[in-house]
Amino acid sequence: MKRSILFLGFLCVASVSCAGGAQAPAVSQDAQPLADFNARIKTYVEMRKKADDTVPAQKKTNDPGDILAAQQGLAERIRAARAGAKAGDIFTPEIAARFRRLLHPEVSEPETKAAIKDDNPGTVPFKVNGDYPEKATLSTVPPNVLEVLPKLPEGIEYRFVGKHLILRDARANLIIDYMLNAIP
Repeated sequence: MKRSILFLGFLCVASVSCAGGAQAPAVSQDAQPLADFNARIKTYVEMRKKADDTVPAQKKTNDPGDILAAQQGLAERIRAARAGAKAGDIFTPEIAARFRRLLHPEVSEPETKAAIKDDNPGTVPFKVNGDYPEKATLSTVPPNVLEVLPKLPEGIEYRFVGKHLILRDARANLIIDYMLNAIP
């Protein structure tokens, strides 16, 4: 009888242990791509900071020539630091797939589509490490779209160019990366 009680006790403990082991914490299958995206953005920002720290701080000025010169100088230093940069360095296939899933319900709404088309430059040439076209408008990125995408550090922004999503360094007016056909 004692053996039966011990055996039943063992089975109860084993079943609780097994049941507890089977209940792994629920982690979104998309959490990893978003964490990867955030890590890649953080690496870019750290590199930009190093590129910016190699020159003396710019004095406050309202002179457009001085501001443009500082912007172009920063862009040149970033290009040198990212000489081998290419499309997909930040928007990897996994990250791009996750972004498309996040964007799809939002950009299906007529108001959101209209807002994205407003000020969208349409077809303009762009490339990684290239300047955002000087005369091209900057598209609106509606609040509901920004809400579903990962928050970006100051000076980095999402923009739409036609149906494509780009990451733009506003301080350097530089295209960091892009994702083709981000929206239908």
